[in-house]
Amino acid sequence: MRFSTLFGRTLRENPSDAELVSHQLSLRAGLIRQLAAGIYSYLPIGWRVLRKIEQIMREEMDAIDGQELLMPVVHPADIWRATGRYDAPAPGPALVRFKDRGNHDMVLAMTHEEVATDLARQEINSYRQLPQMMYQIQTKFRDEPRSRGGLVRVREFIMKDAYSFHADFESLDAFYPSIYRAYERIFARCGVEALAVEADTGIMGGSVSHEFMVVTAAGEDTLVLCPHCRYAANAEKAVFVKGEGPREVEAPLEKVATPGTTTIEAVAALLGVETRQTYKAVFYSTSAGEVIFAVIRGDLDVNPTKLANMVGGEELHPSTDEELQAAGIVAGYASPIGLSGVRVIADDSITTVNNAVAGANEAGYHYRNVNYPRDFAVEAVGDIALAREGDRCVNCGELLTLSRGIEVGHLFKLGTTYSTAVGADFLDRDGVARPVVMGSYGIGTGRLLACIIEQHHDDKGIIWPTSVAPFQVHIVSLGSNDGEVSAAADALYERLRRGGYEVLYDDRAESAGVKFNDADLIGIPVRVTVSRRTLANQQFELKARWEADRRLVPADEVEAAIDATLRADPAMPAEA
Repeated sequence: MRFSTLFGRTLRENPSDAELVSHQLSLRAGLIRQLAAGIYSYLPIGWRVLRKIEQIMREEMDAIDGQELLMPVVHPADIWRATGRYDAPAPGPALVRFKDRGNHDMVLAMTHEEVATDLARQEINSYRQLPQMMYQIQTKFRDEPRSRGGLVRVREFIMKDAYSFHADFESLDAFYPSIYRAYERIFARCGVEALAVEADTGIMGGSVSHEFMVVTAAGEDTLVLCPHCRYAANAEKAVFVKGEGPREVEAPLEKVATPGTTTIEAVAALLGVETRQTYKAVFYSTSAGEVIFAVIRGDLDVNPTKLANMVGGEELHPSTDEELQAAGIVAGYASPIGLSGVRVIADDSITTVNNAVAGANEAGYHYRNVNYPRDFAVEAVGDIALAREGDRCVNCGELLTLSRGIEVGHLFKLGTTYSTAVGADFLDRDGVARPVVMGSYGIGTGRLLACIIEQHHDDKGIIWPTSVAPFQVHIVSLGSNDGEVSAAADALYERLRRGGYEVLYDDRAESAGVKFNDADLIGIPVRVTVSRRTLANQQFELKARWEADRRLVPADEVEAAIDATLRADPAMPAEA
C-alpha cells in the first residue's frame, strides 16, 4: 500500500472528546472515524488490524472443532419473548425493537443465544450429534446509554460469539476448559495480557461465568484480586471473609433515644458499640417503584448486582425520598422490625452477630439487642456484600486489592435455560427427550483492538504486536524529489511485496519529520528508511518500533534483518 493513495489521514492533535489513550490513537492514526455516538467506521488501517484479530480467533476456534457460520442481525421478537428477554428489565431499552412493513415485532441482535438455540432445535435431534460447537464473527447492536472510550463501549460492534451444545452438564464441564484455554491463546497471540476473573452471569443467565479482563486504570470494571493466591473476581461477583461480630447471650430488645444519628458511625459512637455490631439498612427500588430493603452488618456495604440477583434479576436503582416515604420508611432510623409491605433481603453477615443495634422505625430512636431471626423475618438471606480493598481473601486469608479492568472476553455455562425456553430437545440413549445443555462464549473484536493499543503504546503512538499489525514493514523514502532515492525505494517496495511482506510505503512529498512522526503514530513493527546517505553505502536504515536505536543493514540482507526483528517482538509469546 502506498501512503499517497491510503484512504484516511493522520491527525496531529488529540481530539478534544477522546479521553482514553486507545480512543485518541485510533483516531489520530486513522483507524476509525465516528459516525454517531458509539458508532464507528473502520478505515483501511483499522480494518486490516481487525481482520488479523479475527483470523487468530478463527484459527483457535477451528482448533477445538468449532464450525463457523453466520446468523442474522435482525430477529423476530417472538424468539426473544420465548426466553423472556424481550420484556425483561434487562436488557430493557438496550435491546432495539422495531416493526417491519408487515407489522411484525422485530429486534436488532445484541447477542445471538436465541437464534443459536433455535438452530440447535432444528438441527440436533439425537445424542449422537452431540457435543457440537459453532461460532460466528458478526455485527451486533446494543443501545448503550453511555457509549464511551471509542471502541471500548460502543453501540454497534463486531463480536466473535460461540455456542456449544451438550448432552449433559458433565460434557459441558469437560468442554469448558478447552474454550478457556483457547481464549488464553487468542489473547496471548494478540499480544494482550488478559486476566481471567470470576464474573456475574448478568442477563445471560447460567451457572458459571468467567470474564477475561485487561487490567488498566482506564477500565470500567472493578476487579478484586489476591496477590498471594491469585484469586480474581469482578467486584459484582467477588466474595471475601466477612468475619464474626460480637457474640453474646441474647438480651431483651431495648428502645433507646438516638437523636441526630442517621449514620452507622454516628449511632455506634453514641451507643459505644463497634460498627460491626449494628445492622445497616440500604434501600433500592425496582423500575416499578417497589422498595427492596437490604439489611447488612454495619461494617459492610451492599453490592447492588448481588442484591439484584437475589430478587430475580430486577433492574434496581437507589430509592428516592419519595419512594421511601410512600413505603412508610423513616430514613436513617429504619429496620426490618415490625415493618410490613416491603421486601427484606438480608446479607448472611447478620447471622454472625447478635444483640445488634438497628433502627426503631421512628425518627430519633434505635433498638439495642436486635437478634435475627428472633426479632424480624426476611424474604431471603445470602451474600449481598461488596468486597473492598483490604478485605480478607476467602482462599488464603491475605489482604485483597482492587484494580480497574476492561472486559475483553466472557465465558458462560448457560445450562438448559435457553434450550428449555426455545424447545431445543434431543433424544438420549434411552429415547427420552431432554433439553440440550449449552455454553456461550464471546469476544468483542473492536474492544480487543482498543485494549491492544491500551497495552502497547508510548508517547509517540501505537506499537503494534507483529501478529495484528496492519503491515509488517513501513518504508520511508527521504527524497521524493531525488530520482535515485525514489527509484531505490520503489524497487525495495516491489521486492518486499514479492517476498510476501505486508508493506506500507510512504512515498509522499512530505518532510522527514512528518514521515517519521506518522510512522511512530501508526506503529508498524519495522521501519526501513531509504535515503541518499544510506544508498551511498548500499545500505538501508532499519528500526524496530519498540526500540529507540536504529541500525544500518546491507541492502541485500534487508529481508533477513526484517525477519529477525519480527521474531524478536517482545509482545509475542515464544510459541507464536
